[in-house]
Amino acid sequence: MEQVEKIIDEKLQGKALVTKSVEGNSKKLFIESYGCQMNMNDSEIVASILAKEGFNTTQSLDDADLVLVNTCSIREKAEQTVRNRLQKYNHAKKRNPKMKVGVLGCMAERLKEKFLEEEKIVDLVVGPDAYRDLPNLIEEVDAGRDAVNVILSKEETYGDVSPVRLNSNGVSAFVSITRGCDNMCTFCVVPFTRGRERSRDPQSIIEEIRSMQERNFKEITLLGQNVDSYLWYGGGLKKDFKKASELAKATAVNFAQLLDMCATEFPKMRFRFSTSNPQDMTLDVIHVMAKHRNICKYIHLPVQSGSNRMLKAMNRLHTREEYLELVKNIYQIIPEMALSQDMIAGFCGETEEDHKDTLDLMEQVKYSFGFMFAYSERPGTLAARKMEDDVPLATKKRRLQEIIDLQQAHSLIRTKEHVGKVQEVLIEGTSKKNKDEWKGRNTQNTVVVFPKEHYKVGDFVNVQIKDCTSTTLKGVAVGYSENN
Repeated sequence: MEQVEKIIDEKLQGKALVTKSVEGNSKKLFIESYGCQMNMNDSEIVASILAKEGFNTTQSLDDADLVLVNTCSIREKAEQTVRNRLQKYNHAKKRNPKMKVGVLGCMAERLKEKFLEEEKIVDLVVGPDAYRDLPNLIEEVDAGRDAVNVILSKEETYGDVSPVRLNSNGVSAFVSITRGCDNMCTFCVVPFTRGRERSRDPQSIIEEIRSMQERNFKEITLLGQNVDSYLWYGGGLKKDFKKASELAKATAVNFAQLLDMCATEFPKMRFRFSTSNPQDMTLDVIHVMAKHRNICKYIHLPVQSGSNRMLKAMNRLHTREEYLELVKNIYQIIPEMALSQDMIAGFCGETEEDHKDTLDLMEQVKYSFGFMFAYSERPGTLAARKMEDDVPLATKKRRLQEIIDLQQAHSLIRTKEHVGKVQEVLIEGTSKKNKDEWKGRNTQNTVVVFPKEHYKVGDFVNVQIKDCTSTTLKGVAVGYSENN
């Protein structure tokens, strides 16, 4: 249980992000990011925009001229973590009165001007689509005025901004391909904080990946709130595709095609993607994954519940049966595929029978790992407006613990499947627990540790798996892989 909870907590940890200094820049930016990978990528975009305004990043809070926290609103715990962090900023601001503090991201979009009232330390509030306006907003703050820009855009993709790679291991990087979400799940704030779905020009995606290749990055994760909804037809919202010209429709690029383009163009780079939505995923994507050795055999496939009654209440536009049919087809096409889940315990109206349906679905799928949460009501969502949060907290916690316990058992089953096999591992850095061991991941996204010997960060190495825990594979290197 401890290992699974650690994975959950790491999704919410803030990181003080830093990059190499730009010569001539004299101002210092301290930026922390909480929540999803998209937030991490957005922070890299912010750092790029502000580097042109004379800011270098720093890991020293007390030295910062500008402090920014990129926030998450997915759970109440995430928002409370940010508020607690702002108190530490307040102490730093007392020591450095010239310091300015800003809140970015989903929490900023949700609360808007209210943030300035609730958190007196905050000088500026900037939503996820307004980062280009940061230089103007900082000027407003420097002039003694509060600054807010939380207007959601229908076009913004930041496709022409080259992100600064913050705290990069020099091996793996995120590349955003879509922004926003059109799926109005009743529990989720994302459509309200990140707006409608719009996709990025595939050529700009290819060019960003090429720049990563030139800098010797070895692995790219294609990012979006819902990557399977990627659809480029010359620009515009996905919902307007039906109105597009016949030429635009004929030349449109969907996610399967984009994935194929990336893997074909860069055969020596490894590709992942996140996050998928089961109602939008097509088997074309799975066939592309099977076609290319350099597309990792791992999918994060959130389901949220195993109960059809709960799925309907959540406005998940798939049934339990449709989800299991998709999983069956995935395993048939790629037997070695690893799947992970998001699961909510104790959603509005959930009964013991609904909970048992979730456990039963988990037994059928046997996910490699997962991210599991007790339901917390998010203001502004349909569930908060129309549904009663009627499952007692003690019941939520007990059901969550049963889900976690079952997932840990399944995780161990899945890691044991690797023991005795030779697997390709991309070295990402030194193991946290042993300085004499390398740490990397295999194609299924499972962490692998092995003695260092003569290898280095960024190498693709074949590793003989000797042992495992529920979260980690342990082995010995047997040589470089053919991808090296």
